[in-house]
Amino acid sequence: MKRNFPRLLAAGAWIAAGSLAFAVQAATPAQATEPAHADAHAASSAAEAQEHSHAHGHGHEPALKLDHGRKWASDEALRTSMARIGSAVDAKLSAVHDGAMDAAQYDALGREIDAQVANIVQNCKLEPAADEVLHAILATMMQGNETLQGRNPKAERSAGVVQVVEALGQYGDHFEHPGLVLPKVGH
Repeated sequence: MKRNFPRLLAAGAWIAAGSLAFAVQAATPAQATEPAHADAHAASSAAEAQEHSHAHGHGHEPALKLDHGRKWASDEALRTSMARIGSAVDAKLSAVHDGAMDAAQYDALGREIDAQVANIVQNCKLEPAADEVLHAILATMMQGNETLQGRNPKAERSAGVVQVVEALGQYGDHFEHPGLVLPKVGH
């Protein structure tokens, strides 16, 4: 997970800004030194973990897939952080639905998500194929987190919460996590 974090941060920040073209460019490590990429890294509070990372390119973004029809194995760091993200989001869903969340509450939720993603990056140890699937899920989560923190002026903060819930659902669909309780977004 650590080796891919700079690409993940950059992809999440750029996607949140509405630039889907970046997803193709982020796959090539030679571009990681461009100023725009450095700006994207600075946008996340978890960016300090990037110095422990090693980028590598595959020429495409990973698709969400299972391990030969089975969910991927997870480790304790991943399960703990995803459970904490799920609990933090679940605790705020009622306020989000009621329109009662203020900017400070959204920002606090975003900081908690940032902290848990940083924990995953620093401590999660997965096989490379599972890591690539997790990468795609975390990119979606980080895009939602950018939106819920008000960094996407074209979207409501509540839409970011919906994206984070969707990413948690993708995680639950693709990774073993006994006892995982996921927040549900109702309409």
